[in-house]
Parts: sequence; structure tokens; C-alpha cells
Amino acid sequence: MCGLGILNGVEAMWPVNLRFCGTLFVSCYDIYIRMHSSKQPKTGVPDYRAMAELRYQIRRFLRFSEEASRKEGLEPHQYQLMLAVKGLPEGVRPRISELAERLQIKHHSTVELVNRLETRGYLRRQRGDGDKREVLLELTTKGEEVLRGLALHHRDELHLLGPAFIAAIKAVVGSKEGKTPKND
Repeated sequence: MCGLGILNGVEAMWPVNLRFCGTLFVSCYDIYIRMHSSKQPKTGVPDYRAMAELRYQIRRFLRFSEEASRKEGLEPHQYQLMLAVKGLPEGVRPRISELAERLQIKHHSTVELVNRLETRGYLRRQRGDGDKREVLLELTTKGEEVLRGLALHHRDELHLLGPAFIAAIKAVVGSKEGKTPKND
């Protein structure tokens, strides 16, 4: 599975489905945290306060992101798709299937996002070099400009929210290991 990243043994993922499979949900909306099953506690009491704080910090950033996207005339998933196109790992081709996986949404939903962004001039489709059936996505100059502004705004917000967010993650991870952030 592709993750958004791993920080202190916690892997941030976009949900594919909402069945419980050893997963700690921290957002009823977009993001959940998947604890690695080999590290999951078998006994003990979860630190609900730490988990609630992490959920709150994630939601604060998501709300900021949603509002910032809408101020630029984009829906949040449109910004996320543009960011995913620009920020794909090296060697990953910007195809609908890869972007659907990165956003953790259905293929047809990704196609609809691409259609809307293409209609508004933010994104374009092009045929692959070797296989003409392959469709690759690319940001237009207009898309690059809007994405740059939003990404810088998001980075600035992360600088403000980052310390509280990191402390919340450490509190959850520390409580799982029987520690508190003060004991670190």
C-alpha cells in the first residue's frame, strides 16, 4: 500500500474502506492512522486523550486545507490531485490509476476530478510515448501557478501547526509504548 509517509512508526494513509482491520481511525473524514500490526498492543487501555488530540490536530490542518483550496476556487480533492501529480515519487507515471491510489478514491472519481481540472485549464492529458493507449497527466502553467501558491500557503500553516501535530503523534506513539511525551 502507498502511504503518505511514516513518522515515528505511524503510517498516514487515505482510507480505502472503513472496515476495522487493526486500524486506529483518527478522522471520520479523510485520514486514518494504520499502526503496524506487529507493534499493536494486545492489552492495555488506549490513551483516548492523546488519540483525540491527534485527531483534532489532523482535522485542524484538513479544515485549513479545505478552506485554502476553496478560496482559490478549487475543491479540496482537486488541490490534492494537483499536488499528487506534481509530487509523485520518482519513477511513478502520472496515470489515473496511480492518482486514484494516492488519493485513495475510486478510478471513476479520479477521472471526474481530472475532467474538471482539465476543463478549467489546470491539467492536461497526453498520450504515452511507447504505448499510445497510456494517458499521462500533466499540470499546465496555470495549474503550476495555483498549486505553487497553495503549497506555499500549506507549508506556512504546517510551520505553525507542526509542533502541536508532532507532539500529538508522539503522545499516541509514546502511550502505545507505555511512555508519555514527558518521559522522552
